[in-house]
Amino acid sequence: MSDTSDTLLVIDDDITFNAVLVRALERRGHAVRGVTDAREVAAVAGELRPRRVVLDLNIAGISGLTLIPLLLEMEPACRIVVLTGYASIATAVDAIKLGAVQYLAKPVEVDAILGAFDEADGTDDSEADATVSSEPLSIDRLEWEHIQRVLREHDGNISATARALKMHRRTLQRKLGKKPVRS
Repeated sequence: MSDTSDTLLVIDDDITFNAVLVRALERRGHAVRGVTDAREVAAVAGELRPRRVVLDLNIAGISGLTLIPLLLEMEPACRIVVLTGYASIATAVDAIKLGAVQYLAKPVEVDAILGAFDEADGTDDSEADATVSSEPLSIDRLEWEHIQRVLREHDGNISATARALKMHRRTLQRKLGKKPVRS
């Protein structure tokens, strides 16, 4: 049996994005396997025992965060980079607390994904300094972050979140339907 632990696992329900990312990683010399269905993750990860995983935050309505403990249980040395189209500080913190090594917002370059793994492995050669903007977040961005945090506290339940925020459920749904406000 060949060692498959060097295989990078891409978990994303967007079939086109998954295929493009798999091809791009293969062109850079990586053995890669793509999974588009969250129900297949346990079987594929059990077979591959991957040390590197690219995980979408939302897989056909299932939170990718729920897969992090499963992946780490199967392979404790696994490094997980979470990707999302709707980044928020609340979900980023949750992902890192659960064991992900990085959280990146889509669209993302393949080099940024590989760089996130390199940083986690301690092999990043860049001297990039993390800088914090002195600009305060906009009111709209603060509202978005707060809503995301409260939504996570209520396990994604829109009605419970609306009650906790003391707002109408439809108003909350409209706010959640919009793309996140840029910082």
